[in-house]
Amino acid sequence: MAVDGCIFHRTLTRSRPAPNQASSSSPVVCRESLHVVDVRRYSRDQASAIYFPQAVLSGEDLYDVTLTDGDCRLQVTLDPGLNQLVERRVLKPRSPVYNATFSPALSAQLPECPGACADRDSYRLVSVQVRDSADDEEEEGVWRSQVAWDSLPWFGSSGPTGPLVPLRASRSVFLPLWNNVDYSGEVWMEAPPTEDRLEEEDEEEEGQRPSVTVSELRDCFLSGRRGAIQYQLIVRIINKSHLMYYGRTDRNCECPYKAVLQACDRTGSACVVLWNSVCVRWYRRLKPGDVISLRHYRVKQHYQAEVDDIEISVNSRNPAAQISVLPESSVSPEYLPPAPSYNFYNSKELLERPQGNLCDVIGLLTFTGRSERVRSKDGRGAGLLEYRWLRLEDGSSDKPIMVKLFSTSQPETHLKLHPVSVVVCTRLKSIRSDQSPDSFYLTNTTYTQVYCTGLGHHSQMSYRKLQQVRIFLQWLRSQDDQQVLGRALIGGFSMYPPPAVSLETFMKERRGELGFLQGSELQRELERLCYRERRTFCLQATVSMVTYSRRGEEDRCLFWKDRPSSLSSSSSSSPSIRPPSSSFSPTSLSSALSVSTPRPADLSSSRKRRKLLLSGTPSKRCPLLTVQTENNNKTVILFEASMEFLENAADEEDEEEEADEDSSSFCTAPLPPVFPPIATETLPLRFDYNHREEQAAAVGMGGGAKAECFDSAPKDYYTVRLRALSDGLLIDAVFLPHLSSSLLHHSNTWTSILSHGAFSSHKPPPSPADLIAMAPQLANQRLVCVLEACHLGGARTELVLSRGFHLKD
Repeated sequence: MAVDGCIFHRTLTRSRPAPNQASSSSPVVCRESLHVVDVRRYSRDQASAIYFPQAVLSGEDLYDVTLTDGDCRLQVTLDPGLNQLVERRVLKPRSPVYNATFSPALSAQLPECPGACADRDSYRLVSVQVRDSADDEEEEGVWRSQVAWDSLPWFGSSGPTGPLVPLRASRSVFLPLWNNVDYSGEVWMEAPPTEDRLEEEDEEEEGQRPSVTVSELRDCFLSGRRGAIQYQLIVRIINKSHLMYYGRTDRNCECPYKAVLQACDRTGSACVVLWNSVCVRWYRRLKPGDVISLRHYRVKQHYQAEVDDIEISVNSRNPAAQISVLPESSVSPEYLPPAPSYNFYNSKELLERPQGNLCDVIGLLTFTGRSERVRSKDGRGAGLLEYRWLRLEDGSSDKPIMVKLFSTSQPETHLKLHPVSVVVCTRLKSIRSDQSPDSFYLTNTTYTQVYCTGLGHHSQMSYRKLQQVRIFLQWLRSQDDQQVLGRALIGGFSMYPPPAVSLETFMKERRGELGFLQGSELQRELERLCYRERRTFCLQATVSMVTYSRRGEEDRCLFWKDRPSSLSSSSSSSPSIRPPSSSFSPTSLSSALSVSTPRPADLSSSRKRRKLLLSGTPSKRCPLLTVQTENNNKTVILFEASMEFLENAADEEDEEEEADEDSSSFCTAPLPPVFPPIATETLPLRFDYNHREEQAAAVGMGGGAKAECFDSAPKDYYTVRLRALSDGLLIDAVFLPHLSSSLLHHSNTWTSILSHGAFSSHKPPPSPADLIAMAPQLANQRLVCVLEACHLGGARTELVLSRGFHLKD
């Protein structure tokens, strides 16, 4: 029921038709401020188009938004024309909105879907303005805790009778906002359903024997006997796939999910396929190593496998399958399925493994990258794959184990992936580059699973008894907490494997297709990026300005600016790239495209600037990748992490003090150029063990703004202003030559630094003042610039110069 006098009541009752009058679809505008409680995504189906008769449904996604006026809640459907507000993370939870235009839904338009029934108030949000919550002075006074919002009544009859379900499609579950692999919502059960739990209790008596074996099922299927099977099958789960979403816009399926379990008994192995709502009920409950009992299932030919291979299909109907997890003690020893096997390799052994080799690894996590997304090969918007980089150390070699970890349908575990955790990744495959075979890394397969300290995983898994794991634990207990914390980083821009250091090799890696863009084309591509989408672009340009700054001190910087020449001069009418336009209130750009045009340099100020740079700036560079901390307990954290392999470790609350970083003195350059400050998501953060949960959330999807609360390591960065040779547009890109950990040998000139993307590791790096003083080397040089772009949400787009190859005449 609506609260009398609430904003929704005053606004939306105007859209309701009077008694005995025809329904009206006239939109109404709410001028007062509302807040976004939640945004939920789902894929449309065949009937969804009925609700949007005038909209062009180019994408597959629809969004339901829960709004509040402080007194009531209202669930509405976002008009597909506004989807970009969510996809670029402008409209998000906690966002204050105003001038929201609602269009009431006609009952004749409502498709046959669970959430949109004829006796509920239903509205479509057709336009809205989003206010930057950081600038909203009333934000703290208006916003309440999530618990308070959840207790608010629903407006009118708009509230659901059970868990929220999609309004405009026949779907029973929502998708995660940023990938199609994880599960989302409270309907996904971690414990078995009540009726299944009772069945488990009935099957826990000792000495159980299966009624049929895998080998017998295969023989029966190959002999032509088909149909539903009621006999009990007892198998052990060897591997578990991630969730696979197969929802399509031209089909109606309430829960289009499947998951594959590789299972075995003593007679053979087969794939057990969980379908549809069985995934919702059982996916979170089952894990590799579990012994399960199956009844009421079908045997089919295994999809995309040999003719004589089978799969066991487990569904919620035709027939309704019965699943239960059995204690090993309840199964007769002669029928107990064999335990899972593992193939652990340490970092030294991995150096010898070939391309595509499957392996399991264990290591101490010392770097956790921020979550990013890359477009899948099919190029569809729904194909954005979420990933992050992990750096693991195990003491067997000086080379860490680099893992490009995509989603594994374990969202709670991925939130715990912070430094000084002990991480086990199973069923990874090795990736090697033909051009740089030493820069190998590991990445997911369909069956990759991740186990991490802090969740009690290790004490439940059989790998804890393996010799390779025991050797690692011995090394772990010998490590010093302070030294590990000193090199622990989280978040920030990262790039692995490092790109080529010559234009010829770079072209070979891209098979000769560089795909040079004009400045205007680059602008359009950046405007198309979705939230945290990462892409690489190539541009031919010259350098017109270089600045050196420190985060939070951008008003005091060192810079060099090229004097106008035949290559770099432009008239007052020369075009420039502007920030992506939008119908919402823009936030400040960070590392984005420049609006300004370089002014002719004043000769006297140039002389003064050069004098300042050479005499008034410290030549010593601060340590960047080694962070020193203070801790009296040398091995407490790592010792407790290792203890989880014996029992569940308690949460650590040891206090750790960080030493203040020595801050360099700076001279203020006259008339410094105006550059947007670097994004808080770009520089890696010092890992703070006492705030590990907050930092892990800050570098995850949707958490970028929270990174402002923590110190970055390092704080300094360079900004390079590029002028596109094609159309003269100006582009500002961050340059981070001090973040590379690769072993590089070159002369530390600007040409070599740009082509390697980093300082030489065989000599001290030039000081910022010396490097800026050498910047005239760049005047009139034509470069092939490799730019890494990542959209950070709202109007913020990160652009990092990773390589700059000199074009010879």
